[in-house]
Amino acid sequence: MRVKEHCSLLAVLFLLWIPELSTVAFAYGEPIMSNDSTRSTWSADNGNGTFTNPIFYDEFSDPDVIRVGDDYYLTGTTMHAMPGLPVLHSRDLVNWKFVSYALDQLDLGPEFRLEDGKDVYGQGIWAPCFRFHNGTFYIFCNVNKKRTQRFTATNPAGPWTRTEMNVSLHDLSVLFDDDGKVYMVWGYDEVHIAELNRELTDIKPGTERIVIPKGGGAGEGSHFYKIAGKYFITMAIWDPTCYQVCARAEHPFGPYEITVISSGENLGIGTGWRIPYSTERHRFETIPPPGNYIGCDRLHQGGIVQTQSGEWWALSMMDHNSVGRVTCLSPVTWENGWPYLGLPGNLTRTPVTWIKPNTGFVTNPSAPYERSDDFSSTTLKPIWQWNHVPVASHWSLTEQPGTLCLRALPAEDFWHARNSLTQRAIGPESIATAELEAHGLKKGDVAGLALLNYPYGWIALVREREGYEIQQFDQRTNLIERTEGASHIWLRVHCNFDIELAQFSYSTDGEKFVPLGAAFIMGYQLKTFQGVRFALFDYNAKGSPGGVAAFNGLDVSEPRPWGLTKPIPYGEIITLTNLGDSTVLANWKNGLRPVPATDPLAKSAAAQFKVIDKGYGRIALQSQLSGGFVSVGGSGQMGEVRLEKNETGDASTFQWQDMMRGDVMLMSLKTHRYLFVDPNAGSLCSADCRGPRPDRKDGSCYAWTKAGGQK
Repeated sequence: MRVKEHCSLLAVLFLLWIPELSTVAFAYGEPIMSNDSTRSTWSADNGNGTFTNPIFYDEFSDPDVIRVGDDYYLTGTTMHAMPGLPVLHSRDLVNWKFVSYALDQLDLGPEFRLEDGKDVYGQGIWAPCFRFHNGTFYIFCNVNKKRTQRFTATNPAGPWTRTEMNVSLHDLSVLFDDDGKVYMVWGYDEVHIAELNRELTDIKPGTERIVIPKGGGAGEGSHFYKIAGKYFITMAIWDPTCYQVCARAEHPFGPYEITVISSGENLGIGTGWRIPYSTERHRFETIPPPGNYIGCDRLHQGGIVQTQSGEWWALSMMDHNSVGRVTCLSPVTWENGWPYLGLPGNLTRTPVTWIKPNTGFVTNPSAPYERSDDFSSTTLKPIWQWNHVPVASHWSLTEQPGTLCLRALPAEDFWHARNSLTQRAIGPESIATAELEAHGLKKGDVAGLALLNYPYGWIALVREREGYEIQQFDQRTNLIERTEGASHIWLRVHCNFDIELAQFSYSTDGEKFVPLGAAFIMGYQLKTFQGVRFALFDYNAKGSPGGVAAFNGLDVSEPRPWGLTKPIPYGEIITLTNLGDSTVLANWKNGLRPVPATDPLAKSAAAQFKVIDKGYGRIALQSQLSGGFVSVGGSGQMGEVRLEKNETGDASTFQWQDMMRGDVMLMSLKTHRYLFVDPNAGSLCSADCRGPRPDRKDGSCYAWTKAGGQK
């Protein structure tokens, strides 16, 4: 069946349960509004002194962060993608710029080159540790089934030098102590510690100890710090659900005590489509989104850092379904000597939107990468990474200037195709369009645009004898859709990561695009252990060296490139409707009460509130019935949200938190918790909700309309 180009969110979500629909729409029923028409790619910086998580809406996993003077540097896991270990720079922890890759290529055998039927999908570079000591930058990371690698540079822009260590340590973290000793911790469940030798290549004999035994509450992904004379190890635990713990001791060898520092935070995102890995080829079990289940979506692994002003912040990741594991920024609150992610009154939970860190620098909204590429340069843009180690002689940017030329090598399928050039897809919605000149293709060549995932999907031009055929392939269903092709063509895929569906299409003029194939389910899986990636590829399916695919460019557009779905309605009069039970908030005897939409109060001035701008994305709500202000008393329990005659500072101020799907949460600055209505209970409002459920119907999320019903 075919779905109209524009459909409601409910209709789209319903379609998620239909496994074999032929086309699908990707726009919500309401127009998406941007506060900044100049933005073309996701930026977490809202331009008003606040930021919205995630910091990057594409995969940046296992983040580790350091501060060197006024500069912050960040790196993360890149696994089988080459080059690897990106180094990013920031002055405010929100806006980041690409600096370098610490690793150009890692060739440790045929599996790193996709040779002999071997691969390192989901393996390779994992969980790096970033450090700076005595003028040298260090990155330590383990490589699956290989030894730990050490990278050093005196300038983060490089050059970087790689040294293979004599050990293989899982998720290690290194601490340069102030007494000259260098320690490292590593392991999962059972945490080990040892001193490094002077050359930083091996364990110093006789120093290895187990400091947290199995079953002691430890995790993996360690980050090791010395703060105010004490030793801290932050760790992630993924089973049965992701959360973060911290171990603390007076001495590096312990004894350590452990507490939970981040748990339950899902930013209103639930577990999406899952595709468990099966060893049986071409067999994929597809598990639909399981309602309000959160699973491993919660914030867990990452590093912490102190700003010049004394604030502490954490950069940690969450499994954001098929877009991959994304990095989020959390304020850190020290309480009883522990570094909790979150704010006072709501520890272990991270705001979706909060005020930017105080680093002493004001930075304009920006993004680390340019995603579109017309291939006019003689070098690839930093956004690009190869799928495994490429064959240098079989790709070129100079053979046909302004074109990426991929020369086909034999491969049985896309999964094994060498020289596939990839970049991370970006949420919440992105469209990739490739222009392909196919005159140089030979018989058996398959060249096109793919979503690298497992299962993967692609749309390609296939050379068959003297003619061309456009094919769209879905590995999950093993189905191929076909239509007549031409030697000059545009190939497109439109990805909506809110609903985890993609649609492939093609065009012969670059303007009118025709869908081909069913909607592609973008599930998250642990085979590649990455989010979905756009890929340009060319391989020969006949077992022979093939011809040349000439790509004139890849354009990546983002219909929703900003954290605010629509502008905060400063100065407007609005009505708030709770998504949990469709009740409307009303001034009732100077208390805030949810009433049915049919109640006379819901249609009167009692349900109308003027939005007062308090700066930094914060608001006050002034009743149009009494002139009073919505205020939070006590600890924000039921009945303690009332209308007061005058504004009362934090008690009558709320952080506006756009949830990016047309709904909003209001965080009380008094409790650092959210305005809440107990659905279908008929009780008064409170301001004690810790965070939202994925379905947004728990009583903490609201739709707002302007007076008169205007949205």
